[in-house]
Amino acid sequence: MLIAQQLYEGISIKGEGTVGLVSYIRTDSVRISDEAYMQAKDFVLEHYGQEYFAKERREYKSKGKTQDAHEAIRPTYTTRTPDSIKESLTTEQYKIYKLIWERFLASQMSPAIYTTKTIKIKANEYDFRASGSTLDFEGYLKIYKKNEEKANENEEEILIPDIKINQELEQKEIIPQQHFTQPPPRYTEATLIKTLEEIGVGRPSTYAPTISTITARNYVTKEQKVFYTTELGEVVNNLIKNNFGDIINIDFTAKMETKLDEIEEGNIEWKKVLKDFYPPFEKMIEEAYEKIEHIEIEDEKTDVICEKCGANMVIKYGKYGKFLACPNFPECSNIKPFYEDAGVACPLCNGKVLIKKTKKGRKYYGCENNPECEFMSWNKPTGEKCPKCDSFLIEKGTKNKIICCSNTECGYYTTKKDDN
Repeated sequence: MLIAQQLYEGISIKGEGTVGLVSYIRTDSVRISDEAYMQAKDFVLEHYGQEYFAKERREYKSKGKTQDAHEAIRPTYTTRTPDSIKESLTTEQYKIYKLIWERFLASQMSPAIYTTKTIKIKANEYDFRASGSTLDFEGYLKIYKKNEEKANENEEEILIPDIKINQELEQKEIIPQQHFTQPPPRYTEATLIKTLEEIGVGRPSTYAPTISTITARNYVTKEQKVFYTTELGEVVNNLIKNNFGDIINIDFTAKMETKLDEIEEGNIEWKKVLKDFYPPFEKMIEEAYEKIEHIEIEDEKTDVICEKCGANMVIKYGKYGKFLACPNFPECSNIKPFYEDAGVACPLCNGKVLIKKTKKGRKYYGCENNPECEFMSWNKPTGEKCPKCDSFLIEKGTKNKIICCSNTECGYYTTKKDDN
């Protein structure tokens, strides 16, 4: 939000001076002005041709009620392309401006056209099916290639060969692979914000503070861009659901957003909204004080010994996350940073490899014997040696993991076998 605000307030562009690069950014409107539409049309016709511009003006509708005082977020001038002003922007400013510029133009371009093919294969009493698609016309993907990397990764899986009906096929390989029903994926910042937007909770200006709040209060932790609920988060969530279920829910929050909009437009009185809300809410609070006992999260005992009093230290939650503390506080106030065990031995001294974080929150792997042992790696070591040069192997990637040599000059790598 801060970077988007900078683009809105103005950036010093070489040869132009300070100019605002985008329209007002705290809006959820999907409407664009006639002037913006003509800018998009002129640019697409000039650079890509008539076939790439939508035949009719595209009008979009929001699922919920929008605050439409400002038009949709868009570049102030379409002719100011991201690459033309890249040298005047920081990396973060360039990425956000590029996203806004590309998405705005793509919203008025022709759709992409695919040819989808399905092949049914009969093998004795068994039936097999293969489906895939090929891109015949890029359309808006000429500019907004949001799935380009993903498409490239899966290219071999979606290509369907050109075969004829009743053609006899040759079996090359049978791959026995069992598929299990997978739970819904965990939220990332992007998917959580998208969900909030779809259910009508919050506004663009409140999404960033929402993410910051649940993280700062240790309701969730974030690992490799994915949120994981903490024990504290589960306790707080259950308390709220069990005692304030009538108001802390999706429907109530979305309806309250609508009521606030109606108050702003003068359709209803704000005093009536408060009168309808506060008496039941006050009663809930009184009942909650009577029902809810003092909740304490039991400290998790560790095998780390306090060097001051000899007790087993426990894991506690603080402002900056987990830390080790002596259970005999206040008699003993010894504390230590908490590091998770990576589960592998240090390739230099055979000590434990710990998962640590930099001041900016980036994860790395270091030896428990630091500073005596200088081992440090941004990637998790596997505990094995490279068969080519005897350096230690590391694990890279999130979805498609590979095992490669830590020695960049070696070049050895292999794909990680699926544990299932």
